[in-house]
Amino acid sequence: MIKRFHLVFILLLATSCQFFETEKVSSEKIYKEEIGAIDWKEVDRYPSFSNCENILEKPEQKDCFINTINSHLYKSISHEDMVAVREVYDTVKVNFEVSSSGQLSILEIKMDSLLQKEFPDLEMWILQSIDSLKPVAPAYKRGIPVTTQFTLPVIIKTN
Repeated sequence: MIKRFHLVFILLLATSCQFFETEKVSSEKIYKEEIGAIDWKEVDRYPSFSNCENILEKPEQKDCFINTINSHLYKSISHEDMVAVREVYDTVKVNFEVSSSGQLSILEIKMDSLLQKEFPDLEMWILQSIDSLKPVAPAYKRGIPVTTQFTLPVIIKTN
């Protein structure tokens, strides 16, 4: 009786090991799954200026960043002598990026040719204004600083 019990116990022990095996998952498979799950068009934290550093919510971070650039740009341009021959109501699109090191640079300024004739120095004023801004921190994705690009519409309106 004891020998049967030992035999059954040994058979159970030998066959039960397969129930404790775990499936091996390669690091490459995990990597591919993680890469597929990442939304590459969104960041975890937007670039910031000193006045935006303590904001925790993403929509407010973005709003603070864009509003800081907008207000700085409008203050800079409003100090310039802009005299127009005709009434102007147009939009200039400023494409810029904030590098992973926190450098802000303009990629392109798109404006109508008539607006450019009316205000030939406008592009230079925008460049100077943006160049004088210094972000405190770049955008972050999963704790890593990343380069981000933005398009800022600047409305030019004369009275």
